[in-house]
Amino acid sequence: MTRSETTTPHVPLQRLPEAPPQDATPTPLDGPPCDPPLPDGPPVGGPPSAAPPEGRAGERTAGQAEGRQAGAASEGRAGVQVEVRRASGWVTGGEGLRVVPGRWWERVRVGGIGVDALTEDEVVRWVEAELEAGRGGRIVTPNVDICRAAATDPALRELVCTAELAVTDGMPLVWAARLLGTPVPERVTGADLIWSLSKLAARRGWPVYLLGGPPGVARRAAKELTSCHPRLQVCGVHAPPYHFDTTPEGSARVRRMVAAARPRVVFVGLGFPRQDRLIADLREELPEAWFVGCGAAIAFAAGTVSRAPEWMRRAGLEWAYRLGCEPGRLARRYLVDDLPFAVRLLGSCLVSRLMR
Repeated sequence: MTRSETTTPHVPLQRLPEAPPQDATPTPLDGPPCDPPLPDGPPVGGPPSAAPPEGRAGERTAGQAEGRQAGAASEGRAGVQVEVRRASGWVTGGEGLRVVPGRWWERVRVGGIGVDALTEDEVVRWVEAELEAGRGGRIVTPNVDICRAAATDPALRELVCTAELAVTDGMPLVWAARLLGTPVPERVTGADLIWSLSKLAARRGWPVYLLGGPPGVARRAAKELTSCHPRLQVCGVHAPPYHFDTTPEGSARVRRMVAAARPRVVFVGLGFPRQDRLIADLREELPEAWFVGCGAAIAFAAGTVSRAPEWMRRAGLEWAYRLGCEPGRLARRYLVDDLPFAVRLLGSCLVSRLMR
């Protein structure tokens, strides 16, 4: 996979005033709307940014949104509210258009949560720009299992929706977004981001930390990553006991270990929602670091768990490969819990498309 080495200049974000959102018609299986947090930043000086490209039919670009009123809700396709993120700030009205230096993108609503319509390379460039500016954040990689959990638990939905970036780690979500007419460019997985963000960290001299996996796996993953990227600085690895977070002392001990290492990028592979709850706590202690809740990515990088062949990933069959490798652990999750949810999600998106 070819990844860009270009560093995109960063323009700081600024919160803009908000207007009441327009009415939106949620698709079936959607929970209450969830908007991402509005990051604070210094006012933007200098000349205005270049005019954005024209949006697709039914969308407004940030320039058009400015022509109305700063903070006004932009109009999206077929009952989908949009949110405009500009290089100079936010215009928010639900889910929708955003801007990263160099490209515009949408935060689209699928499976009851908002996901960012970004490629893996664009995620890496955004993280680089934010780290360079001294701002941290966290990345969640929703799949069907995460969407199913978030659909029935408001606290988990909040955990997903408040992440700075949410990218689709699941082909059913890619297909659902396509059916809704709000496609995302590609699947972006934690298993891929651990390599691309490590490459970025090696190039920029930013230390990384690996947290999660069975004993010895994180250390083995660190060895694999540094063999691929010799300049990579791994400032720490740790495999906490499975029930470490059942007591405040156990959780605090892990947080102290990570914070003491002062990493700039942290990969946390403890499974949802445990990894994301821990990341939310660590964000307060390491506000300038970026965190990736990456599930089994550390084990994949270590080579202790094999990934599906590329053709199976493209076809959306990675779950079947993993089920064949670990049937005892994954059969109930995939066949009893996730498969019916995925069928209902895709069916509801298809009905929504046909009714437009």
